[in-house]
Formats: sequence, C-alpha cells, structure tokens
Amino acid sequence: MISSAIYLSYRDAAGVIAWLEALGFETLQRQVGPDGSVLHSELRWADTVVMLSSYDAEYRIAPLVGSSTGAGVYLVTQDVDGMYSRAVFAGGTAVLPPTESGWGGRRARVLDPGGREWSFGSYRPGEQWIASD
Repeated sequence: MISSAIYLSYRDAAGVIAWLEALGFETLQRQVGPDGSVLHSELRWADTVVMLSSYDAEYRIAPLVGSSTGAGVYLVTQDVDGMYSRAVFAGGTAVLPPTESGWGGRRARVLDPGGREWSFGSYRPGEQWIASD
C-alpha cells in the first residue's frame, strides 16, 4: 500500500521516465499530450511511487554545490552499489559513489538526466541509529 508519493516535472520527462525504468521502476500510467509531452505518469519501485510530467513552465533546478543540490529524493535499498551503477550507466551523473555513512548503512548519490538529486541508501529514515565516532 502506498501512503505517499513524490511529484516531479522535467523538460525531458520521457528521458527521465526511461532513466527510472532502467533503475527498475515500472511505469503504471502514462498520459501523453498531442505535442508528445508527458501530461501525467506514475512509476513504482517497491513501495515508492513517483508522479512525473513534462514542464508547464521553465523551472529552475538547484545546481550541484559540492556533493549536493540541497534537496532530492532518497530511495531505501539494500543494493546501493547496484542502484548507483544502474543510475550512472543509464545516464545519471555520478556525485557520491557508494560509501559507508556516519548514521549506519551505505549511501550513494547521483543527478538524474534532468539535474535533480537522487540518493540511494540502506538506512531507513525514521529508525533509530547510533552515530559512529
């Protein structure tokens, strides 16, 4: 059961849909306008749903500063290394290779083809953790 979803829009929504499919997302729904733009789509991976569409305006996406844009999507996975490899192979930009985090588990970070930040981690938000020294 899905209790929440994220909504994103892109200049090249079709390209990002293909990227997400390469990561293992399944397209559940895709509505295309007469001009070929994606009016609405829904993609699912495990218990995560992403709703995605084409731009209806020229939005500004925060640039990468150091190893982050300051905002992004975090996917929980035990296969951090595999997800990172698939993301980069499918056209994502490597930002932070798989590494151990200071709050437990592994993490990695990429920019998707539209420049948005996606992190993959084995840490499950909302669970207790003990900081490492």
